[in-house]
Amino acid sequence: MTTLTHATPSLQPSLQPHAISLLRIALGVMALAHGLLKVFVFTLPGTVGYFESLGLPGFLAYLTIAAEVGGGIALLLGVYTRWVSLALVPVLLGAAWVHLGNGWMFSNAGDGWEFPVFWALALIVQAGLGSGPWVLSRRFA
Repeated sequence: MTTLTHATPSLQPSLQPHAISLLRIALGVMALAHGLLKVFVFTLPGTVGYFESLGLPGFLAYLTIAAEVGGGIALLLGVYTRWVSLALVPVLLGAAWVHLGNGWMFSNAGDGWEFPVFWALALIVQAGLGSGPWVLSRRFA
């Protein structure tokens, strides 16, 4: 019995490490954008008021903003990617909880819960993958 194998020599290096970096950068941009949205559009007092209207303590608004802005910058730079990704998961699960009553689709009134859940899962994947090659310093990756 003859076994046929198809071996194609790789003409280009694997794109996987670059895809890992691209995912990390996209997650960083999204976190930073959401944090800055809370600062510059909704304003700090507006964000605190919204958190309080949900029955949450106002100081959680500041922690959320710090996590999103600081975590977004850290992800963009590739600093402590695994830890930062995991630290942002509770923020996204909290967002999913806030939007749970609005239904599945993010296009629903008040937004849905699927986007924050997907984002949390993407952060868990990033934590498993690490930083990728495009980082500020390998020492902190």
